[in-house]
Amino acid sequence: MLRWPGRALGTRGDSAPSAMDPPRRVRLKPWLVAQVSSRRFPGLRWLDPERRRFVIPWGHATRNPPGGPQDHDTIFKAWAQETGRFRAGDPPDPPRWKATLRCALNKSREFRLLLDGPRGSPAQPFRVYELCEEPPGGAEGGDEDDYGCSGEEDVSQLQKMTSLSIDVTDLELKFQYRGRQVCALTVSNPHGCRLFHSSLEPTREQEELFGPLTLEQVPFPAPDTIPNEKQRFYTHQLLDVLDRGLILELQGQDLFALRLCQCKVFWTGPCASPQPGPNPIQRERRTKLFSLEGFLNGLIQFQKGQTPTPPPFEIFLCFGEEWPDQKPKEKKLITVQVVPVAARLLLEMFSGELSWSADSIPLQISHPDLKDRMVEQFKELHQLWQSHQRLPPAQPPPGPSAGAWALPPGPLPH
Repeated sequence: MLRWPGRALGTRGDSAPSAMDPPRRVRLKPWLVAQVSSRRFPGLRWLDPERRRFVIPWGHATRNPPGGPQDHDTIFKAWAQETGRFRAGDPPDPPRWKATLRCALNKSREFRLLLDGPRGSPAQPFRVYELCEEPPGGAEGGDEDDYGCSGEEDVSQLQKMTSLSIDVTDLELKFQYRGRQVCALTVSNPHGCRLFHSSLEPTREQEELFGPLTLEQVPFPAPDTIPNEKQRFYTHQLLDVLDRGLILELQGQDLFALRLCQCKVFWTGPCASPQPGPNPIQRERRTKLFSLEGFLNGLIQFQKGQTPTPPPFEIFLCFGEEWPDQKPKEKKLITVQVVPVAARLLLEMFSGELSWSADSIPLQISHPDLKDRMVEQFKELHQLWQSHQRLPPAQPPPGPSAGAWALPPGPLPH
């Protein structure tokens, strides 16, 4: 067994920490190298003689029932024990064990993820990692590649983001005419955009009428494809008074709306008033629609368990009709959904198991039974048959031809 100064690099065993011991800092690389070399955990093995690349079975903890094999000897549980995050008497928590090791590997500069697969098959997922002699990019690795992570560290990362200069620069826009999506696009402009319907081109001399020229100009889709004649008529009526448009103005971490057009605009979103009833955007008065700082604060509260749901970030604009009201938004003539991309990405990053990988999605798949295994065997046979069909035909041996289905010489078997 390999040793690191003063102690064995196995699992904790008899030296398990007491219930009062805090989580310990452990060097991940020497510990994990020792585990791969020990061949103690099924499937955890080296892939090359140089012992540079290794594979880790990456089973889906959310698919296995409590008390199953994932609750016993796994590399994830061993790492949790080694770092003091799982002690004797603690309830088993395989998803947390796996998240802890994954976070440690992601933070380490001495490992590189080569393969995360197979995503399409839930049967035997695995990951392939490579050891790095020195951190990628030539930076010094230091001793900060170890220990794993916890929910408190995730919250700490979020709190650091609130002090960083993270700007809202990308907006996803989805145009809908009476619930039917007619256009979807992403605007990437540090100033924002103007939603309008007009044949007039804005000029520098007309900024007071149409807003700054630095804005992305986004026209409403033509309503000509609307099949219902009455709906098409009223949609035209609203578009005809959208010449000056609605400005979505970006200022650092905030998104504002400035209504210039005759058409009234109503909205709902994270900064909307909680009072019931229609919520209008007053004409030529800047209205805050979204604040990234407020969203991050709400995300921190959600990560701490202080709120049951993550903070909202989608904005819904309704043109020419009151909203919200008793009428569903799918019945409104013209609506636009606005999504700050930065908020959506942050929520995806810091929700669930805090991972982009597909294994953090709790897929609901039954355990394979005898019939499922038979189907898997049939699939393998079918793949072999297809491979055989793609091979070039074998050349017959020299001699007299006996036809396509030649019998071997000698008497037939009884």
